[in-house]
Amino acid sequence: MPYQDKGAYKGHIAILASNIIFGVNIPVSKIVMPDYVSAFGMAFFRTTGAVIFFWLLSLFVKWEKVPLRDLGGLALAAIFGVLFNQMLFVMGLEYASPVETAIVVTFTPILTMLLSAFFLKEPISWMKAGGVFLGLSGAVIMIAGKYWTGEVVAEAGRNSLFGIVLCLISGLSYAVYLTAFRNLVARYRPVTVMRWMFLFSCILSAPFLFRYAAAVNYADMPLKIYLFLGYTVLGATCFTYLLIPVAQKRIRPTVLSVYNYVQPVTAACLALILGQDGFGWLKAISTLLVFSGVFLVTRSKSRAQMEMNG
Repeated sequence: MPYQDKGAYKGHIAILASNIIFGVNIPVSKIVMPDYVSAFGMAFFRTTGAVIFFWLLSLFVKWEKVPLRDLGGLALAAIFGVLFNQMLFVMGLEYASPVETAIVVTFTPILTMLLSAFFLKEPISWMKAGGVFLGLSGAVIMIAGKYWTGEVVAEAGRNSLFGIVLCLISGLSYAVYLTAFRNLVARYRPVTVMRWMFLFSCILSAPFLFRYAAAVNYADMPLKIYLFLGYTVLGATCFTYLLIPVAQKRIRPTVLSVYNYVQPVTAACLALILGQDGFGWLKAISTLLVFSGVFLVTRSKSRAQMEMNG
């Protein structure tokens, strides 16, 4: 299925909005976890909350019948796009430091670019590769800049190597979802896709995660924490996963994944607005590198465009 330029701007808006929301969720989640809700408890709330949201939303849109074969494909997509992606990342956070996990996540666009060449036969042009690595360098500088300059002493994880491996597998899992299941996702409306994906994820994970949600001390949680938890569930899970399939239908996986580099930029901008951080030349350079990388990847030619020109 060739990628269409028509309506591509909708895909760019959708994935940009998703990553801005994800970026805001980084400091929000740190407020909630682990003092009020454990990482696995948060995973339970996100999965079950999304199941309820998407099945209720299905009552207000046209119902699409999904054949049994495609339901099996969506079950696999759920394993790679939701279950492995979220669960392994949460487990990685338990062992590696925040800066280590954040840097590992920035390798997802590289993995996506390589898997796009394997699954979708998308060419790896110099412009595309250069854009990915340009964005990577900007994201790494943004995340690790304070540690490099000695402003902050890096926090060591209790088993960094194990945590890094888990986060790397999480990123690989998400890259597989973006590429291997792209054509399947494009057949159906976003609500249909997410309704089934989160249902399968919930069935597989809820029995193991429920005890962490049951252990939360709800009576002592301030209203602010409930609101932040709501943002993570509704904003950073339901709304973002509703937008991602919109982007998957319209733009190439590598272009989609390179927007991941917007997340650390968003988190840094939020910290600046809240007065938690300043804005120096290092952040200015990294921001420029990130958006320059995104621009180069979006301007690179797809396989269909090369075949048309050839």
